[in-house]
Amino acid sequence: MIMSRYFITRFLKVVAQVFFAFFGILMLIDMVEQLRRFSGQGISLADAAKLAFLNVPANLYTILPLIFILAAIAMFLSLARSSELVVVRAAGRSGLRFLLAPVGAAFVLGLFVVAVLNPLVAATSKEYDVLYAHQARGSESVLSLSANGLWLRQGGADGQTVIQAARADLDGTRLFGVTFLLYNPAGMPTERIEAQEALLQPGAWALTNAKYWDLSQPNPEAGATLKPSASLPSELTADRIRDSFGTPSAIPIWSLPGYISKLEQAGFSARAYRVWLQMEMALPLLLAAMVLIAAGFTMRHARFGKTGQMVLFALIGGFGIFFLRNFAQVLGVSGQIPIVLAAWSPPVAAALLALGLLLHLEDG
Repeated sequence: MIMSRYFITRFLKVVAQVFFAFFGILMLIDMVEQLRRFSGQGISLADAAKLAFLNVPANLYTILPLIFILAAIAMFLSLARSSELVVVRAAGRSGLRFLLAPVGAAFVLGLFVVAVLNPLVAATSKEYDVLYAHQARGSESVLSLSANGLWLRQGGADGQTVIQAARADLDGTRLFGVTFLLYNPAGMPTERIEAQEALLQPGAWALTNAKYWDLSQPNPEAGATLKPSASLPSELTADRIRDSFGTPSAIPIWSLPGYISKLEQAGFSARAYRVWLQMEMALPLLLAAMVLIAAGFTMRHARFGKTGQMVLFALIGGFGIFFLRNFAQVLGVSGQIPIVLAAWSPPVAAALLALGLLLHLEDG
């Protein structure tokens, strides 16, 4: 028990060191990128640091498997050089039994990452998207979802327009059961429009069976007008609506099932979010598999030689699984393979291959 605690503490310390080393490097790189990107807007160093601080957690979260395999390689090399692995085996512990401590720690840490860090990263990503959009376009996200459907917002020289629709097509350019509420620059409502359907065209919404109310009149219903077809100017584009969803990683995992339900009720495809949810559930297994891969190549005595070659093999194996996971995600989102297969096959394959290698090395 004492030995297991020692190795768990050792592993967690190395993970923390690698994590904060990457955090510092990515922070500096991102600050330079923000200063370059918004140099025309006169962004200050403090604003660039704030944007970088909000953006870096999402980048670190993406490369967590690589951080874990680097930390595991560093730990096993350190144990090999100090002959601690020899002492462990001399004490009667097999290599596989010794691995239970760091692999279990990686799995538990993965559970903590998914349950606690995931919502924190989602919050920072969402705040970054808001600040980035404000810095780039001077406005925030144009879309949100609720139990009543979806809400859009568009602006112009004449004021803001709030749009509510019961549902939409897959890319959000065709709305059904839609209501437009127009506001003047002072923030007062001026007109209400209800339409059976609204189709986004370049520069305008094409309305079908629209009813207009002039809210500046004492009795708007008395002056309401019906139009079989009409047009309403708009600065929105399909790309802006699509970008307003953000990425699945910007949704906390605890809110993801409800968000998927709302997305599908509004008529949008939620496949990318379903793939991301399954991948997050498989993340603890992937992190544990990364430790197993590192152990399979580097958990050997330093006197055997070829240490650099073994480290290279471990890195190639870890990076290979990482890119295979990303490739499987793309195939899952595009519908080429089932969602469960896309999310779970890379970590399961990595764990089984690493275990096979360890059994071969330990028991011949």
